[in-house]
Amino acid sequence: MARRIGVLTSGGDAPGMNAVVRAVARAGLQKGMEVVGIRRGYAGLLAGDVVELTARSVSGIMQRGGTCLYTARCPEFRDMDGVKKGVEKCKELSLEGIVVVGGDGSFRGAGDLSSLGIPCIGVPGTIDNDIQCTEYTIGYDTAMNTAMEMIDKIRDTTQSHDRCSVVEVMGRKAGYIAVNVGIAVGAEAVITLEEPYNLNKIADDILRAKKNGKFHFIIVVAEGVGQTDVIARTIQEMTGIESRVTVLGHVQRGGSPTVRDRVLATEMGYHAVELLEQGIGNRIVGLKDGKVYDVDLQEGLAMKKEFIQRRYQILNDTAF
Repeated sequence: MARRIGVLTSGGDAPGMNAVVRAVARAGLQKGMEVVGIRRGYAGLLAGDVVELTARSVSGIMQRGGTCLYTARCPEFRDMDGVKKGVEKCKELSLEGIVVVGGDGSFRGAGDLSSLGIPCIGVPGTIDNDIQCTEYTIGYDTAMNTAMEMIDKIRDTTQSHDRCSVVEVMGRKAGYIAVNVGIAVGAEAVITLEEPYNLNKIADDILRAKKNGKFHFIIVVAEGVGQTDVIARTIQEMTGIESRVTVLGHVQRGGSPTVRDRVLATEMGYHAVELLEQGIGNRIVGLKDGKVYDVDLQEGLAMKKEFIQRRYQILNDTAF
């Protein structure tokens, strides 16, 4: 059994990370462990920037967005020499296990630490939902709800001016936010990396809808496509309809987490502590068939995640 464990948040922040920290701290304390928060991810580990966590110190953080432990990139940890320094720091701090909340890059660091004798458990915290071995990542639901609320507001002004609004949502390598939000806001088209898109067809559909009395349009684009300005300009040239770009950006990472994010973050954090209690490391906690489970870290990162093809079809068939 691990007697002293740490928890860190790494990579991009996501709503619900604080709920994981709270769950890890309180579950660990309940099981007789000492729990420390490692601030600013792996960079903080190398610097020994830690704080003792108590039941009171994590009180009132669940509803807050961002991460109370802060986060930072750590290029040094991509090299095994940096990882070895991390192992030495863990020994210096008497850490016998770490819960790592983040994405696939963070999990690779966790795997490297595990291979050198520091058991690590990965908990998926990223709004993009792009971790292959889990159906759901913490922060995803909140980010989608934020994007939906913002686009609903954008549609109000789009309708007032008979415009086409091309809205870029987050999703650097994955279009899950774009597709689900597109359905939720009744977008006329969604453009992602996963599916080829045809601007001629989109323009033709817009013109056909205009003939039938529709004068405002919403196009949702995943940021990874990288052509949002060009898409808007092309649609305007093809249709003659004024087209404006709105980039929602990091507003999607903030805000108070939804019920789903708070509950799953708590379940996943608790499960991570149960694994460390047994001395088990090198695992990723995930969601499979609606239940929290865990999988070998390297095996989990090697899995392939299917794109939600049917929802893409449903969106296209109900768009106009």
